Amino acid sequence: MINYLRYFLIFFLTWCSTAAQANPNIVVKTAILIDYHTDKVLYELEPEMSIYPASMTKIMTAIIAFDQLTNKQLSLEDEIIISEKAWRMAQAGYSSMFIMINDKISVEDLLRGIIIVSGNDSCVALAEGIAGTEENFVILMNKKAQEIGMTSTNFSNSSGINDPNNYSTVKDIALMSKYLIQNYPNYYEYFKETEFTWERTGGNPIVQTNRNSLLFRNLGVDGIKTGHLTVEGYSLASSIKKDTRRIIAVASGFKSARSRTSQSIKLLMWGLENTNTFEISKKEKTVFKISTWLAQKDYIKGYTKEDVYFTIDKKDLNKYSVFTEYLGPIKAPVKKDQEIASIKIFNKNELIKSVPIYAAEKVKKVNFILSLFTSLNYMIWGDA
Repeated sequence: MINYLRYFLIFFLTWCSTAAQANPNIVVKTAILIDYHTDKVLYELEPEMSIYPASMTKIMTAIIAFDQLTNKQLSLEDEIIISEKAWRMAQAGYSSMFIMINDKISVEDLLRGIIIVSGNDSCVALAEGIAGTEENFVILMNKKAQEIGMTSTNFSNSSGINDPNNYSTVKDIALMSKYLIQNYPNYYEYFKETEFTWERTGGNPIVQTNRNSLLFRNLGVDGIKTGHLTVEGYSLASSIKKDTRRIIAVASGFKSARSRTSQSIKLLMWGLENTNTFEISKKEKTVFKISTWLAQKDYIKGYTKEDVYFTIDKKDLNKYSVFTEYLGPIKAPVKKDQEIASIKIFNKNELIKSVPIYAAEKVKKVNFILSLFTSLNYMIWGDA
């Protein structure tokens, strides 16, 4: 016999009554909005259009450094000597940290210079400190891009300064942004810092604010990176977290910095207001109680080996249902980690996702006399 247990999903009536908006109607060349947990695309506009990523390139520069820090090949306290090439990036009218030749600057300060103030000089200095030359560092960037699955991207420098061979798409940048947040949660904290004070050599401290103005709006935005090139316009990779939910937006081709801010807010808010993501199970944490038969316990605890989420448009709430399904009750004995049930997510009658549930414990069979009594009781009364 197949048992179906309806799993808990609480749908507030206010969600059901939310007036769904077909799309956010933003004014931009290309954009994408994705749910962090499910990768569901909530909105897209020419997502594979080739763009110049400008300073959004610096996300990858930070990722390479975070990789090295994670693998203990680098430490935040390591100091890097500033070359003439890195210094000249502070003299050419670009955004910069204002480093000087032969300065010794810590990796942590250079990272803050890259992430918070978008310093091109910081990028070159860090690239040279890690790989010897910026050209060698770019090889690491492109190798990592391939590993992440960024199929329409090529990096030609560490900062994103104008170069026709430095290109990407909003789709790839969204993928890179998720990789950043997922793999380096502690280092990602730098991206929400609103100000960086650098105790520079031979002068007063320089205080610069984060170029991502969404961080100052008290919306829950905690990153990620702005960009601007004359040939591309203004761009932004952003992420907002509300309770346990996170969504990521990437857009390029805004007409102004003001438009970049207002239109990005509109895109993020549209995502939160018109869609929702439900957490069904946390990997190895959520406990499912599955009925047993001829066992020393009435229920066996179950778990999933992966996080289980699903994302829906709020207007489609009544189309979805979630069940735990199993053949049972589950007959003892049961081995630990044995597959005992599954989570089924349906859109009306269509199965859209099935995830196995495994036994979190070993359950022994009852002794022979009790087993016989239980079986006879079921045969006579139909009630085990």
